[in-house]
Amino acid sequence: MSDSWVNPAEHVGSDLYVDLRAGLAGGGGRRAALGRALREAIGDGRLAPGTRLPPYRSLAADLGLARNTVAETYAELVAEGWLVARQGSGTRVAPRAEPVGPPRVPGPAPARPEPPAHTLRQGLPDPASFPRTAWLAAARRALNAAPHEAFGPGDPRGRPELRRALAAYLSRARGVRTDAERIVVCSGVAPALRLLFGGKVLRGPLAVESYGLPFHRSILRAAHVRTVPLALDEHGARTTELVALEGVRAALLTPAHQFPTGGPLHAERRAAAVDWARGGQGVLLEDDYDGEFRYDREPVGAVQGLDPQRVVYLGSLSKSLSPALRLGWMVLPDHLVEPVLRAKGEREAWAGVTDQLTLADFIESGHYDRHVRRTRQRYRDRRDRLVALLARRAPHITLTGVAAGLHAVLGLPPGTERPVTEAAARERIAVDGLAGFRHPAATMPAHDGLVVGYAAPPDHGFGAALDALCRILPPPPGGS
Repeated sequence: MSDSWVNPAEHVGSDLYVDLRAGLAGGGGRRAALGRALREAIGDGRLAPGTRLPPYRSLAADLGLARNTVAETYAELVAEGWLVARQGSGTRVAPRAEPVGPPRVPGPAPARPEPPAHTLRQGLPDPASFPRTAWLAAARRALNAAPHEAFGPGDPRGRPELRRALAAYLSRARGVRTDAERIVVCSGVAPALRLLFGGKVLRGPLAVESYGLPFHRSILRAAHVRTVPLALDEHGARTTELVALEGVRAALLTPAHQFPTGGPLHAERRAAAVDWARGGQGVLLEDDYDGEFRYDREPVGAVQGLDPQRVVYLGSLSKSLSPALRLGWMVLPDHLVEPVLRAKGEREAWAGVTDQLTLADFIESGHYDRHVRRTRQRYRDRRDRLVALLARRAPHITLTGVAAGLHAVLGLPPGTERPVTEAAARERIAVDGLAGFRHPAATMPAHDGLVVGYAAPPDHGFGAALDALCRILPPPPGGS
């Protein structure tokens, strides 16, 4: 018999297959072959219970069979209990059609850490605040308006629609001086650091603040970049000390809201950093990680506005919208644009086009501004609740860095940070000790503290999270 009509692995459903050659080996013609192939696929679990089979007309056309052959096979398997057929829901694998074969002995399940009862980690926005309806509407508008070429190979700069929208927004909201041609889209600040230093666009050693993200330091270490800590005080990083750092030609700063200690970089120190970069042909990297969120102070513009040719401005959506979107940007001096694009490669491989198009519409339609204003008020209310509760229940605990951002630093009595973080672990409170952010080579005095993020807990659990936090704090001196 000719088997030219047989396609060895035909689709049944979205990504499930039936091998008709195995069915033909048993003889009995085409109908019997299809029946055996379907029974085998169901029996060994390749067609799972509940899987919807294609209409018999479609399957007949795919396989080159007569419609009656497929229809009769379906009816036979329904009668045997392999399939179920209901008006309006099609033909599906029966719920009780379990795979046959030797019983599988499950191995021991890997131990999973118990999830925290309360999440007070820094850097996490409230996931429930994501503007799903507005984002979906922006996605629809953006996809309908997108040119066909948007769905071809990606431009390493990122979509022009997004770069234009970012140029206008950053100029208006953050005082950044740029145009779309000097913006390169990436998937966040950490990937930007990998690109700049791993791609040899910039080289170390690199000055960093004495307290900062250890994750960033690990990225730089992997790129063989030595980091040199700058001391901090109430006015931010001591940028006047940059001139004394031999061989350092780049500095990474968080000027709008020092991470994690809080507070903006003083105006004189901003000017000192820019003067240092100009005088030695250096570069400043400005991590503007939560610049939109300020509560008790006037907006602090970007240092980049002081000298766009000496500052690389870095930003992302991880605090303002969601870290799940994986969208960020670099605003580059003219002389770094081409080196960055060469390091990045010919195609945008880090940030999806559909999210870029959606964000461009989201910004230009005004939804981004409205979302920031709304969440800024929510986070301010949460900040106020934290401040009020600590003033009432733990007045001996100092609180800093609360004028902006999504976290606060709770100053602890000397020697108490480790016992408090151990108590937090026992109580399943996810919170960070200040010591974890200290540069290992820092020489400035160390301070005990907790870095408490107040944005992430759900509204219904925020009060309980603050109560749990208060229970693990050390008592006042002389108290019990």
